[in-house]
Amino acid sequence: MAFEFIKTGIEGLYEVVPTVFGDKRGFFLESYSRRDFEAAGIPAEFVQDNISSSSKGVLRGLHFQKQHSQAKLVSVISGRVYDVAVDLRKGSASFGSHYGVVLDGERHNAFFIPAGFAHGFCVMSDEAVFSYKCTDFYHPEDEGGLMWNDPEIGIDWEKYLEGEPPLLSEKDKKHPSFDRDASYFDIHAHWMGK
Repeated sequence: MAFEFIKTGIEGLYEVVPTVFGDKRGFFLESYSRRDFEAAGIPAEFVQDNISSSSKGVLRGLHFQKQHSQAKLVSVISGRVYDVAVDLRKGSASFGSHYGVVLDGERHNAFFIPAGFAHGFCVMSDEAVFSYKCTDFYHPEDEGGLMWNDPEIGIDWEKYLEGEPPLLSEKDKKHPSFDRDASYFDIHAHWMGK
């Protein structure tokens, strides 16, 4: 198998580390193999690939789609980011919990995020080129989000932003707080409507 799938303690959420073949000429790796992912119990059919570029201190998130919930395989082509997923599947043992991993363009690790999660990241390097594969298409009218610094979720962004305030979009400044009593997604990642 060309990948190591590291369990995170949240059902369905994995850090993925590829096997890298390198010498003085450079390196080669498989960034995704449906065969290997299915063998690891991750049957995802990706339909859209996205790439974004962000400067140091940019924080994007916490985002999700409602009726068109997406599983994502995210990685960094160059640079470093702190990437976070928040479980919004009502009935999950980890509902409201988050897990974060540093994605590094030199390490080539990735993060598999199932449908039914909110997702965000902050940029630690001078610039980062971020890549993500999605299991559903982007639907701007279907966007949802949570406040990036919600105290109930408790993500420690400051450690990765080195004490500097994050650079946020106007949209990301206005997301609502997490509501533990609300129903976001069911355990199968179907939107229940908050």
